[in-house]
Amino acid sequence: MTVLVLLLAAVAIAGVSAWHWVDNGLRREDWLTATPSGPATSWLILGSDERDGTTGQDGTTGERTDTILVLTKPKNGPSSLISIPRDSLVEVDGTLSKINAVLGLYGRKALVAQIEGITGQKIDHVAKINFGGLTTIVDALGGVELCYDADVDDEKSDMHWKAGCHVVDGTQALAFSRMRYSDPQGDFGRAMRQRQVIGAIAKKAASPSTLLNIGKLTKVGDAAMDAVTVDEQASPMTMLRMLLAFRDASGADGITGTVYWTDPDYYVDGVGSSVLLDDARNTDLFKQLANGEHTPGAVGTQAETQQ
Repeated sequence: MTVLVLLLAAVAIAGVSAWHWVDNGLRREDWLTATPSGPATSWLILGSDERDGTTGQDGTTGERTDTILVLTKPKNGPSSLISIPRDSLVEVDGTLSKINAVLGLYGRKALVAQIEGITGQKIDHVAKINFGGLTTIVDALGGVELCYDADVDDEKSDMHWKAGCHVVDGTQALAFSRMRYSDPQGDFGRAMRQRQVIGAIAKKAASPSTLLNIGKLTKVGDAAMDAVTVDEQASPMTMLRMLLAFRDASGADGITGTVYWTDPDYYVDGVGSSVLLDDARNTDLFKQLANGEHTPGAVGTQAETQQ
């Protein structure tokens, strides 16, 4: 009995220490709007491509949210991970813009408000990942397995790939996430690979080989906290729930895909080629996802065109 009590005390102390370690390490920013809570918990996951020399050379300058994902965990039912194309056309204060430019032009809460408008659901938490920091997370995990069924030799993203599945390091995972010019599906293909990378990271981070290895777990945690900024209400518990929801959404019983659109090449003067979203179908989709009423599998216009 004495040994059992000591073991339980050690676990409790370790748990409290880990909680404070993560809680003190989280870098928080004001993101959230006053929209009332909905039936599910939703995370907005952003990949911030700051073009700082670590993310390929495509000639673009300034910060862009080139990865936009909505992760939804209903009270009952499957978790979902849905991409919103970075060129989606939105209107902010009467001005048309591509959604990936909203953060830089109008700020954090304006971007969250746009996502809530598209989904019809409250965004409860936000995590913004610096693409350059992605490399350290993957390296801390000891690499992740990724799959792509084509040979690629893309200089702009530095992706050099032989068709098949490979365990890759952080630099290769970053190139895998960014490549689009050599992908026949362009940005839509890139969004699929970005979901694959994040799913692979979540799966390995939540595995016993990571969680039961204190040294590795600490290394991964430090890398993640250096690469990620979160909303003002985020806590270690919300981050753990996000990780587990990622894992579930990326599994066989999860839901992945894109939003629906009516025109993937809609031209607007002063904005350029944009993706015109299908507002009614997207509102209905996210209502089903939030209520846990959607069946597992692939969703969205991209999934429909591949059937």
